[in-house]
Amino acid sequence: MKKEEVTDGEAKPYAITRLPTGGVEIQMSGMRTMKDVISLAKELIAPTLQAMLDAEMTGHVGYEKYESKGRNSGNSRNGYSQKTLKTSFGPAPLLIPRDRSGTFEPIAVRKYETVDNDVEERIISMYAKGMTTRDIERHMQDLYGVEVSAGMVSTITDKVMPLVQEWQSRPLASHYVLVYLDGIHFKVRDTGRIVNKCSYTILGITAEGKREILGLWINDTEGAKFWLEVLSEIKNRGVEDILIASVDGLTGFSDAIHTAFPNAEVQQCIVHQIRNTVKYVPHKHKQQFCKDLRAVYTAPTEEAGLSALEAVKQQWPDYAVYLKSWENKWHELSPMFRYPGEIRKIMYTTNTIENLHRQLRKVTKTTTIFPHEDALKKLLWLAQHDITRRWTMPIHNWGTVIAQFAILYPDRILLT
Repeated sequence: MKKEEVTDGEAKPYAITRLPTGGVEIQMSGMRTMKDVISLAKELIAPTLQAMLDAEMTGHVGYEKYESKGRNSGNSRNGYSQKTLKTSFGPAPLLIPRDRSGTFEPIAVRKYETVDNDVEERIISMYAKGMTTRDIERHMQDLYGVEVSAGMVSTITDKVMPLVQEWQSRPLASHYVLVYLDGIHFKVRDTGRIVNKCSYTILGITAEGKREILGLWINDTEGAKFWLEVLSEIKNRGVEDILIASVDGLTGFSDAIHTAFPNAEVQQCIVHQIRNTVKYVPHKHKQQFCKDLRAVYTAPTEEAGLSALEAVKQQWPDYAVYLKSWENKWHELSPMFRYPGEIRKIMYTTNTIENLHRQLRKVTKTTTIFPHEDALKKLLWLAQHDITRRWTMPIHNWGTVIAQFAILYPDRILLT
């Protein structure tokens, strides 16, 4: 058999010749630029995959193409079916070999596969960065010449759902030094209506100072009852002890935490408390009022903090009503005074988890309304997976912090 030159009639700085054995021979003497290399790679995709498919069929039926021993062998080649595979180098037209018994299962290009793994990974990566399905569709066409519909993007990204379920039910560490608990709200279409859904997040700090998202749970509203279900779940997944839980001002939060973890110290976020306090303070007084209020939560001791709170009440009698909640919630605002400054810095506010939520918002902001709850769950999981890959180092000054914790809780700190 003669060699067959592969050409589309255009002058190129290389020549591809298909050999009788199914392989290809390449002459690259005229190649000079990266554009030439990319052009060659595009042309090699289809013949390379075709050669792999033909080799697989030869191994399956046990004889080379056109060999006489294939006759009356019990199974033989039975022509081809056409398929176009979408690759990152553009579409690759292929002829998929068939056998008469219908038992051939190709590995190079599997049955029903129309998009290669590289394209799928690129689509999932773009989706995790917050690109809409329409943006991904245009991006793949412009950069790679690959046509993918919005429906295909959804189908490809849906393949991560088993990973989401596996991640959400994975075993957890037995002890966490701190956990931050907070919710973030989204609009989701549900049975023909647009409703608000809350994604519950728990971010834990291990004894090694590493951040870890324990899970993401979605429910209609944020409430202490559902938080209790979430905390019971992480307990069933292996969490035995939590030293400190940093939370916002949700009513009943402390009761829910102490029901699941009786020994946990609950610290209400000071930043949330300040925001709620100054919400109705006139703008002309707000700066000075906040400056005076700062003396309360930066006091060296709990007694000094109470004295500073009383001083603020005396100094601002017109706004004393706004300070009433400080007195009512003092048992949840004051635990930080019992700890050294290094620990106080990481427990007095939920900024750590709010920073995570800001990053999630950057990813989800392009989708104003999610078509269903699974779409929200899928995007949040992909986003957190992308974010947490950068969490490789312990949090700042962790050596000092864990040493102080070990002195305060010698029986509850487990260092590996």
